[in-house]
Amino acid sequence: QLQLVESGGGLVQPGGSLRLSCAASGFTLDAYVIGWFRQAPGKEREGVSCISSSDGSTYYADSVKGRFTISRDNAKNTVYLQMNSLKPEDAAVYYCAADRFITVEAMCVRDGLSNLGYGLDYWGKGTLVTVSS
Repeated sequence: QLQLVESGGGLVQPGGSLRLSCAASGFTLDAYVIGWFRQAPGKEREGVSCISSSDGSTYYADSVKGRFTISRDNAKNTVYLQMNSLKPEDAAVYYCAADRFITVEAMCVRDGLSNLGYGLDYWGKGTLVTVSS
């Protein structure tokens, strides 16, 4: 079965850390641009961080720069999102997505070109991050 599965979410206090994982099954991630998105209740989906398939270039939303790090381990067929110094406003459901043909900019900044009707190849079902004391 071809799928992405996120894990690593949970409850953390402000200032704490979590590492999210996005594991692929049925296909290899190394040829895909991978993006992490989040959506909080009542808010639009936001592209948090993306990583290219070719040169390892990355994108971070301004809201997470300096606190989050995206990385990929092709041997484990997994992409990670290390989240440090978490804030209450980081609380959301975090999703990963993969696509072979999109650019990092189009995936993260332009929400995967969803406004143009483009559908990313794969989406995970999400993992919940709660930041609260």
